[in-house]
Amino acid sequence: MSNGFDADVLIGGGGLVGPTLALALDQAGLKVIVIDASKPSETLAPSFDGRAFAIAFASYRMWRALGLGEMLDKTAQPIEQIMVTDGRLGDGARRGGPSLLHLHFDRTELHDHDEPLGLMLEARHVRLALDAAIKARPSIKMVQPMSVNALTRDPAGVTIALSNGKSLRAPLLVGADGRRSFVRQAVGIRTIGWDYPVTAIVATIRHEKPHDAVAHEYFLPAGPFAILPLKGERSNIVWAEPRKTAEAILKLEERDFIAELRRRFGDFLGELSLEGPRFGYPLSLQLAERMIDARVALAGDSAHGIHPLAGQGLNLGLKDVAALAECIADGISVGLDPGEVSILERYQRWRRFDNVTMALGMEFFDKMFSNDIAPLRAARTLGLAAVNAVGPARRFFMKYAGGAAGNLPKLLRGESLAA
Repeated sequence: MSNGFDADVLIGGGGLVGPTLALALDQAGLKVIVIDASKPSETLAPSFDGRAFAIAFASYRMWRALGLGEMLDKTAQPIEQIMVTDGRLGDGARRGGPSLLHLHFDRTELHDHDEPLGLMLEARHVRLALDAAIKARPSIKMVQPMSVNALTRDPAGVTIALSNGKSLRAPLLVGADGRRSFVRQAVGIRTIGWDYPVTAIVATIRHEKPHDAVAHEYFLPAGPFAILPLKGERSNIVWAEPRKTAEAILKLEERDFIAELRRRFGDFLGELSLEGPRFGYPLSLQLAERMIDARVALAGDSAHGIHPLAGQGLNLGLKDVAALAECIADGISVGLDPGEVSILERYQRWRRFDNVTMALGMEFFDKMFSNDIAPLRAARTLGLAAVNAVGPARRFFMKYAGGAAGNLPKLLRGESLAA
């Protein structure tokens, strides 16, 4: 390549956001190199990551447009309904179902309900699909396991030094390397945020009765508690507990763990058993003060890490991907290089407001619902019932959660970036 470039775009980070961006840029005709510090033998192992993601249908459109549909369709579980309820510890065991004052989303209410409200996907299946898609595209190069040790910039591009002593150069470097992003720190972009005093307990359970494609979320005083449907008679559980409580729960024998689970959600799914290990993820809020710098852009958790309430964290990162890829594709179509400041500024304008709004919205809901203060409990319960009673309000929330609100990039509409 000219100017000694090894690629059009370098991507630091090989989680879910980085490879998705690589596929999007490849579709737009760019040469991409992804630098990933992880070992594929570890990240693709079934025991690596116990999470499952609630993927907005707009995000899923993008993965389809990038060629992942054939693999993901086999494991994706559509979400047909969502039940949101305020509760107390032990309510589930006594009641076995949601209270009368709840919020119920049903995709059949939407004018165009060919698509579900979202889809549940286990992290391991997404990683395998991305890995297969990357290997099928020779213009994408994965450098792993490898880390970025340093970077330097000049008016024409950015050069990164790798941990093996080699260097790579491109017009643009994208930091998609997570909350502890080396790229973000190296260019001096500061973050604001704080740790939550809670840990999210994550596990997959097998249950006797079918989940009927319904996602349930209880707001308990310690934090949200969710059972999210997976393929078959299985669900992914995510619940927040104070750090020490979570540590103790994670160490329980399976029988005692299931007993704690039943206290929170009852027995409407019948007999329960654990499938695979349990995981604990400490929670925090983190927002980068800006998403761009000279010849550098941030995407995904390197730019924003939010509370997992409503499962919007990965979806925000995938929105970043769709917007950044389209900004770059539009720029190169008129002769600009991928790192031109006008491209990066357009990207930041497109994504910054949505990211901050979502982060603050999740913070508000967490503070509003994760307590047992009587006046707040009465207000939020009535609020849920009020929204549930107003059809247009329900449909607005469904559309927003599905990623269909606002000015959508082409990929989120299911359209290709190929010229």
